[in-house]
Amino acid sequence: MTSPHSSFLKISPHISVLPLIHGSGDFAIEVRRVMLNNEFDCLAVPLPASFQENVERAITFLPSITAVVQEEPSISGSAPWEEDDDEDDVQRLCSYVPIDPCQGVIAALRIAMMEHIDRHFIDLETQRFESISASLPDPYALKKVPLEKFAAAVLPALNKLPEGQPLNRCTMMAHRLRELEKKYKSILLVCSLSDWPWIHDAYIDQVPVEVEDEEVNETTIYSADSETLLFMLGELPYITGLYEAARSELEDDENLSVDGIKELALTARDRYRLELKSKGRKITPKLLSVYFRYVRNLSLIERRMTPDLYTLVKAAQQVAGDQFAIQIAETAREYPFVHLLPFEKISFGIEQAQLPNGTMLEMSNRLPGNLISWRNCELTPKPPKPKQDEWEMKWDPFKQCSWPPEDVAIEKFRTSIKDHALNLLGVDLARTEKFTTSMKDGLDLRETLRNWHTGEIHVKVLPPSRGKLDCVLMLFDSPADPRDY
Repeated sequence: MTSPHSSFLKISPHISVLPLIHGSGDFAIEVRRVMLNNEFDCLAVPLPASFQENVERAITFLPSITAVVQEEPSISGSAPWEEDDDEDDVQRLCSYVPIDPCQGVIAALRIAMMEHIDRHFIDLETQRFESISASLPDPYALKKVPLEKFAAAVLPALNKLPEGQPLNRCTMMAHRLRELEKKYKSILLVCSLSDWPWIHDAYIDQVPVEVEDEEVNETTIYSADSETLLFMLGELPYITGLYEAARSELEDDENLSVDGIKELALTARDRYRLELKSKGRKITPKLLSVYFRYVRNLSLIERRMTPDLYTLVKAAQQVAGDQFAIQIAETAREYPFVHLLPFEKISFGIEQAQLPNGTMLEMSNRLPGNLISWRNCELTPKPPKPKQDEWEMKWDPFKQCSWPPEDVAIEKFRTSIKDHALNLLGVDLARTEKFTTSMKDGLDLRETLRNWHTGEIHVKVLPPSRGKLDCVLMLFDSPADPRDY
């Protein structure tokens, strides 16, 4: 592990940088390793000061997931929650900070609060936050590559930030780092990998600050709806729960980004068995091996080392059917640490959220991670129990042509007929020969007794039947005449 005190990740003798990808459990572990293995007297994070009080308060409620939301002026000029006559014409905007245990900035603040390290929120105060996501490598590479080499490899591929707010924010953070340097001897800056080079350049070049903090609204803490955590957290809710469980029980969490996927699949398999019992397809160890190999291949095709939810669900659908894929999806979005909090609940969607009063808001993440693409995957769920009961009540054998219990009996009978017919195909090819060195297909007792006086032993030879049966046609003669059969 390369220390952040190496020259490559230092802005000055007193300022070290830990560039990260937001919303990654692997980077959250890297943050913990760096902060616990080195001594810092100040932590600087890329958030504005207006968020500090509520973000630090919300962190104390972890592992329960919350969000710190700040109102932004709507397009019409009014605040998002102000009454407006033309409510349908007003685009309501908010920015928020997800209090996510797998978010590197939140993990750094959490450790700093426990270690009593001074914390400073050094970002620019903006009424309208411009969220910019970047296409960055898979964080799992940190398992084999030191942080310094990872950052150096990514550096040439980073795009320059657009003029305006993104560069102004980096300039302001560099300015505030110079001010903090007058007070502290060892400062750790935890920031986005895509912002780090421009903060470094603004600090070295001493770029003058041309903007000032804007007047902003106060922030509010909301409890995140557990049913919609998939749209808010950086990792899958189930994987995030494993990270928190390992933290509370002091277990090893170094490889949870991969081992957690295996545990997710095993949990989904157990629930699949419990729900369908003997009616569902058997998820054997061999089938799971095929599933994981398929997941790996799909991930590599998309140039990833770890799979996303779409890959997990699509592979499950292709390997074991819709019902197993549904169990994978349902298990992945479950988060075990759900507690009653003294905050109103907010439900998240794709770049939007719904307030308790039903108001819909356009949401911008203050800690955006990798680019996310949402894709459709059509799954056919099992009909609910009332619907099954209704179908069973309305079942009429003279109208319907299929019903599972009868289908199973017919299929078993068809299989038995097919196996018997295959055996008959090879009867004409059977022969008997004298025993030499092998018993072939068994002792032919009748031919051996017939030649007992010669002392010879005869064995059966049953060559494999040629061809195969794809379908079975059954003709029924009712009533059957026993003289014909």
